[in-house]
Amino acid sequence: MSSENGQGDGAGGVPPEQLALIRESVRKAKAPRAKPRTWRGAAVAKELPVARVLVDKGVLHLDRYFDYAVPEELDAEAQPGVRVRVRFGAGRHRVREGRREGGGLTDGFLIERLAESDYSGPLAALAQVVSPEPVLSEELLGLARAVADRYAGSLADVLQLAVPPRNARAESKPSPAPLPLPETPDVGSWARYGRGEAFVRSLATGGAPRAVWNALPGPEWADELARAVGATLASGRGALVVVPDGRAVARLDAALTSLLGEGRHAVLTAEAGPEKRYRQWLAVRRGSVRAVVGTRAAMFAPVRDLGLVVIWDDGDDSHSEPRAPQPHAREVLLLRAAHDKCAFLLGSWSCTVEAAQLVESGWAAPLVAEREQVRATAPLVRTVSDGDLARDEAARAARLPTLAWQVVREGLRIGPVLVQVPRRGYVPRMACAQCRAPARCRHCAGPLEGQDAGGLRCGWCGRGEEAWHCPECGGFRLRAQVVGARRTAEELGRAFPAVPVRTSGREQVLDTVPGAPALVVSTPGAEPVAEGGYAAALLLDGWAMLGRPDLRAGEDALRRWIGAASLVRAQEAGGKVVVVAEPTLRPVQALVRWDPVGHAVRELSERVELGFPPVSRMAAVSGTPEALAGFLAAVELPGDAEVLGPVPLPVTEAGRPRRTGAPPVGERWERALIRVPPGSGAALASALKFAQAARMAQGGNDVVRVRIDPPDIG
Repeated sequence: MSSENGQGDGAGGVPPEQLALIRESVRKAKAPRAKPRTWRGAAVAKELPVARVLVDKGVLHLDRYFDYAVPEELDAEAQPGVRVRVRFGAGRHRVREGRREGGGLTDGFLIERLAESDYSGPLAALAQVVSPEPVLSEELLGLARAVADRYAGSLADVLQLAVPPRNARAESKPSPAPLPLPETPDVGSWARYGRGEAFVRSLATGGAPRAVWNALPGPEWADELARAVGATLASGRGALVVVPDGRAVARLDAALTSLLGEGRHAVLTAEAGPEKRYRQWLAVRRGSVRAVVGTRAAMFAPVRDLGLVVIWDDGDDSHSEPRAPQPHAREVLLLRAAHDKCAFLLGSWSCTVEAAQLVESGWAAPLVAEREQVRATAPLVRTVSDGDLARDEAARAARLPTLAWQVVREGLRIGPVLVQVPRRGYVPRMACAQCRAPARCRHCAGPLEGQDAGGLRCGWCGRGEEAWHCPECGGFRLRAQVVGARRTAEELGRAFPAVPVRTSGREQVLDTVPGAPALVVSTPGAEPVAEGGYAAALLLDGWAMLGRPDLRAGEDALRRWIGAASLVRAQEAGGKVVVVAEPTLRPVQALVRWDPVGHAVRELSERVELGFPPVSRMAAVSGTPEALAGFLAAVELPGDAEVLGPVPLPVTEAGRPRRTGAPPVGERWERALIRVPPGSGAALASALKFAQAARMAQGGNDVVRVRIDPPDIG
């Protein structure tokens, strides 16, 4: 406002009110202020002035805590479990006014507050408390440390898997108030199992039973899991369920909502988006929700008063984390059950060798139905052998046997028919031409590979084999195992032009299909659920899965077959399954008898004799030949360790999909397998972690990858 409007001028024409403001600002500016994010000259907290921080570096030689000074202004917010930012990498010479300075800003977690540090030099100050929200509890920290030690990884890498990225909008919103305890649900279809009712009652009364559950075929598994979760919630405890994919999450989510109502459980999946997922995670962390359903990342969910952990279909590849240190959800939940002394349930239509070992060791009890109940719910399974295919005119013309055509025609009269087509691209190995038993090395029992020169070589230890003969039948002839499905879907579509054909696979995965007659062609694991169940199923090209170069080929083939056959109607309702594979093979016989538990027990007994996982612990170490040789020479392995190999790895070609852990494009790598007997697994992981940390600290440029419990060992 000017003087012409009746206001007096100050010095230099500035109004006196503005002069007063300027003087006050100058007076305040003369007061000493700490430099932002170094807190130079700032006072430290009067009580517990030292913060112990886990810096988010993720390298093994920095897998420890670092001490920082807590500025007085951050005293209230700098509490254990919060996210912080610190200066990391400053040298000892960069000290000003008693405070260490320099280095780049790095994220981290505040682990604890201390009265003094065991570090004798000056400490840098905490740069910032990112959020006062405590996201890292003592229980979650202990679990992450146990997982890092088991898998020879760093604590920072595990916490990246366990704690989702922060979302400020989700964090600013309060979580809903917890609902009162629900009523104990009825046991429902758990009564079909011999110990099912007792298991659910134990959960409802605060017990901690441990069971391996071989579920009956059909869609009831989701409702049965929901009732187990409801019984646990009724006892005042929390529950955590980990399933392989989003489709299974949706089914279990619907079952829990139908049984318990809205707001009693949280869903944690990557598809939910960062804000929604973090909001759900915070609701669990704050205690608003005590039940969690999710995919692989949910295995670390911070459920309060954990009373039950569940994993469904533990043999699915999706349960194995591809990011370092690559833990498996089953092993993480086993650690949680042991640490929290809570109930444990491993459920599947099939049965893995690890599940059989839990029962054989007495750690868990079997939860199975009587044979009469199994026969009443399972479909009729019929087989087609290689000999049948050779004699069948229809099979020679269209690669489908006459029996398969008949089953499809009959099934389409009453409902949809499922056709399971194996994936392409499995590397063939050698098998006996007479009995089809996989050809294995006499020295280490690894798989034998055919060479360009015509000889045989072990895929594990690399030794040649010149005089192989089959230990099962005594035969001397070998055959390459079959790969690929070869356009079966197109042939079926041409054979039944009036029938709609739906596909479910990598490009588009269907969740459900109507109960009307149709052909549903699916890859393993992508089978949609049909309303009322499928009338029939064809499981084609069995050798494509049985011939995989993997120790788990038979187990995995049986799991995928049973997963598809479980969607078919019961035999009494006309449900039929045709599997195109040699009927004398063990996985095929287990499918015909619907006996996955017996198959897993027999597989376990063989692995005990041969020293294979899970009886032994195994690690895979890969890298360039020079780097791998140097690592193996430096590592101090346990005295009972056995090194198999090294052997060359397939070269990754440009433009083709690269598998997790595969060599970079064009580079020639080798891999060695290190095996130890039971009881030495922790020593092996510790030795490998120490050697890798020492190598990184010395600035080694060549990459060496270490993986504990590799899923594919040949």
